[in-house]
Amino acid sequence: MAALALASAVAAQISSYGSVLTVTAPAKVFGKRNRTVTVDLQIGLRDGFHVNSHKPNDPYLVPLKFTWDETVAKPLELLLPEPRLERYPFSPQPVSVFTGDFKARLKFRILPGAPKGMAKLTGKLRYQACNEKMCLPPRTIEVAVPLEIAN
Repeated sequence: MAALALASAVAAQISSYGSVLTVTAPAKVFGKRNRTVTVDLQIGLRDGFHVNSHKPNDPYLVPLKFTWDETVAKPLELLLPEPRLERYPFSPQPVSVFTGDFKARLKFRILPGAPKGMAKLTGKLRYQACNEKMCLPPRTIEVAVPLEIAN
């Protein structure tokens, strides 16, 4: 019974954190078929939290990772800022993390057969947010970028 009470208390504490990471996409991106477009996503983390970088130092850490639907465009490149190496009590070695607000710059090639007009680049961002005391369960959030395609 005590274990159940502890589990409920931890679950309540975790859910009280709500969303600690936000992604803001541009209002619209313009591009032509078979050309490259650049998309800047603004990522914000609540104060006191960090996420593992896309290249964590330990294999057990959940990396920051984008996956994209390739119906309209193919992802070519992801550019992120240089992660910070931080020391935390749970790890004997520094951890590669992002904190605060940062930008993810993505490059896509619009497919030659993509329909002209309005479309969306849709994808998912998987991450795990942590603070000094604990890590929240990994989350996956939807990302959508309006894309206007010309010939």
